[in-house]
Amino acid sequence: MTVDPKDGAVSPTPAEKAKVAKAAAAEAARVAAEAAQAAEDAEREALAAESAAAQGAATPPVASGVAAEIAAGYSSEGRALELGSIVVDGVADPAARVRIPLATVNRHGLIAGATGTGKTKTLQGIAEQLSAAGVPVVMADVKGDLSGLSTAGESNDKITARAIETGDDSWTPSGMPVEFLSLGTGGIGIPVRATITSFGPILLSKVLGLNETQESTLGLIFHWADTQGLALLDLKDLRSVIAHLTSAEGKADLKGIGGVSTATAGVILRSLVNLEADGGDTFFGEPELETEDLLRVVGGAGVITLFELGAQATRPAMFSTFLMWVLADLFQTLPEEGDLEKPKLVFIFDEAHLLFADASKAFLQQVEQTVKLIRSKGVGVFFCTQLPTDIPNSVLSQLGARVQHALRAFTPDDQKALNKTVRTYPKTEHYDLEKALTSLGTGEAIVTVLSEKGAPTPVAWTKIRPPRSLMDTIGNDAITAAAASSPLHQKYGQTIDRESAYERLTAKVAGAPTADPSLDLPPLPDLSQFPPPPPVEPEGPNIAEQILGNSAVKSFLKSAASAAGREISRSIFGTGSRRRR
Repeated sequence: MTVDPKDGAVSPTPAEKAKVAKAAAAEAARVAAEAAQAAEDAEREALAAESAAAQGAATPPVASGVAAEIAAGYSSEGRALELGSIVVDGVADPAARVRIPLATVNRHGLIAGATGTGKTKTLQGIAEQLSAAGVPVVMADVKGDLSGLSTAGESNDKITARAIETGDDSWTPSGMPVEFLSLGTGGIGIPVRATITSFGPILLSKVLGLNETQESTLGLIFHWADTQGLALLDLKDLRSVIAHLTSAEGKADLKGIGGVSTATAGVILRSLVNLEADGGDTFFGEPELETEDLLRVVGGAGVITLFELGAQATRPAMFSTFLMWVLADLFQTLPEEGDLEKPKLVFIFDEAHLLFADASKAFLQQVEQTVKLIRSKGVGVFFCTQLPTDIPNSVLSQLGARVQHALRAFTPDDQKALNKTVRTYPKTEHYDLEKALTSLGTGEAIVTVLSEKGAPTPVAWTKIRPPRSLMDTIGNDAITAAAASSPLHQKYGQTIDRESAYERLTAKVAGAPTADPSLDLPPLPDLSQFPPPPPVEPEGPNIAEQILGNSAVKSFLKSAASAAGREISRSIFGTGSRRRR
């Protein structure tokens, strides 16, 4: 170090300057390295954030305002069906979800709306979510556009955008296990049948379009056949019974029934002939559908059973009435379950107005009783129709979930139906329901359901989620192929015609069969060649013989044996009871 002669300051030596410069360079290098590392980390975080957003892993949005207030009523601790997102002032909030708790699905529901408002796609979305939750579903595919449930859907920008709007960020195409069944042997699915005996007089009267007097007469005819041990398996069995009762030989039997006129019996007979001409003979018969085949789960997914009309297209009322028979059979065979975490089975009645149109008082009473009581057996029922007024008030009051698509008010009757619909919803300060119900877009609905606590949820204008399965038919060829490969086809594919009322009554009219001439029977011995046996001293009857010989006791035992051994017991709808499952 040197001293400057001017001010006496000490100047650093070149070595010291080099050392300071070296230290400054090292510090600069360290700062530059840290800056480079920070930039690299920031870039990596940015890329990770973009990747997470692309995969739907970003932080979910939080509902706010009115949508959050409504959505709070749809919160669920257990599993639930996701219907869609809440709409307020025309904007859907993806974070505000509308859902139906699985535990309340057996409180039944209604899906209504005018043609083209999206009811079928709502049904499709509900069915596939139930299936994914392990719940079997039974549906009527009246228009043939639900077969797409068996095939994964097709993604496009419109569906993706709707899925995001309705909170389904993870939407992926997927299909469900589906069985295709047809009523009778004239369809493209697996043929299913029911016997006349098990169908019962009330349901058959609904199919035949009989009035209450004729329905009562048919019930008496069933009763006579049951007490005679005559199995009514198909239409020709019932025709033969009615023909016998109206014949000269059967007059005594007809008189014994009481209250049956030959004219009324003739009307019923003509209705049967018309039903047979319309293809009804392909539906009634054996093998009969065993309803436990509707309760299957495959690979953890509930099987969706689709029924198509087949040869019954000219009688659509047969469709819904048949489903009611299936429901009645389940009602009398399934055990009581109480409240379950999820239903054992869900029935969806599409075109439900066909079930109630021109129905007798007895039929409506039985439907009401079935819907009211089958809840405790773990079965949920959803009715789908255009107007809520299509459903009788006694049944409508049993439906806990309401999904109402747009209504039209073009006529005074439409306006009246709209006013009635508005009055059935809980009060809401967020929507003008009368205006909302006529301005809903396709795939939107006004919803209220039962919460897990059993209370109605707030009214929600809901944008419905898109189904993940194909929103179109898969075609008749694909349906036929799927039905042919099903294990149920081996069980129900071939018609069975065993001995029943027709054969027994035909044999009775024809008389006793003659001996077969091919049999080489020995001649009977000539009894005149043998001496007569010695007379037997008569002995008084013992006490048991005296009792059994009494005419009143004989009559009682004969009646009891007939009732115990031959008469068919009947349950709801007058259906023939079967074994308990």
